[in-house]
Amino acid sequence: MPGFERWSAAMERALYGPGGFYRRELPGHHFSTSAQTRAFAAAVARLAARTFERLGRPDAFTVVDVGAGGGDLLAHLAALLPDRIALTAVELRPRPGGLPDRVAWLPEPPARFTGLLVACELLDNVPCDIALVDEAGERRYEEVDPSGATRPGGPLAPGDAAWLDRWWPVKAPGDRAEIGRPRDEAWRALTARLDRGTALAVDYGHTGDRRPPAGTLTGFKDGRDTAPVPDGTCDLTAHVAVDAIGADRCERQRDALRGLGVTAARPPLDLARRAPVEYATALALAGESARLTDPAGLGAHWWMRTEK
Repeated sequence: MPGFERWSAAMERALYGPGGFYRRELPGHHFSTSAQTRAFAAAVARLAARTFERLGRPDAFTVVDVGAGGGDLLAHLAALLPDRIALTAVELRPRPGGLPDRVAWLPEPPARFTGLLVACELLDNVPCDIALVDEAGERRYEEVDPSGATRPGGPLAPGDAAWLDRWWPVKAPGDRAEIGRPRDEAWRALTARLDRGTALAVDYGHTGDRRPPAGTLTGFKDGRDTAPVPDGTCDLTAHVAVDAIGADRCERQRDALRGLGVTAARPPLDLARRAPVEYATALALAGESARLTDPAGLGAHWWMRTEK
């Protein structure tokens, strides 16, 4: 086992290395995401349709879900979008059983494509380093060992120091900050693969006026927050510096979903008498929509969009 190392190396190993969390575990077994719901899929389907029309109904159009987990989003989209729209999941784990045949399953995004790129709760899992301000006011990398013990490390590299100066200028002893430069670079690399279309990242996040002074790194396991221990047994996640990503448009999920027709309004009671199955389905969708737009929960997530 490694000793002390920077958080970026520890996260990479614990999440994506041999035997890492995302090599073994399905996200849905440990936490809920917007992408697992039908109401979210319906909104993404509308966004895909709008993008398809904006581009003039191109002959080749693909919805690419990066970090697809168990494929829930694309399984729902297969029932909502016409066959002429291709569906591609990008995920490290093997293809799950029961996924519709039209869904392609790849370990890497297509090199070039036209369509809609979706990354739901992906950027918060891109490994990043943590800066710690020591007692002398020096910014240093925080190091961690597999048990979760931490210590101050070496001084920051120029690129990381410059990122903090611009986006998260911590100064007081004891302050911590996640260095979001790898997330920015990952998003630029993904959107560079999109020739024409819309790129959408959905994630936990914060902006420059409300950076958390102690950072946000945490773990998730079995549906609960847990200590961020990089031993491969839990998810490791840190919120995204939304304004640093470079998206064309950033808004809260509750506002984005309402703009795509998602409503938490309950279906009329008389539908229960006329069509009980339809009523039950509509009621379930209303419940999902309420959770997706809850300002104290998933509704506070950020939608970061770039159009080409």
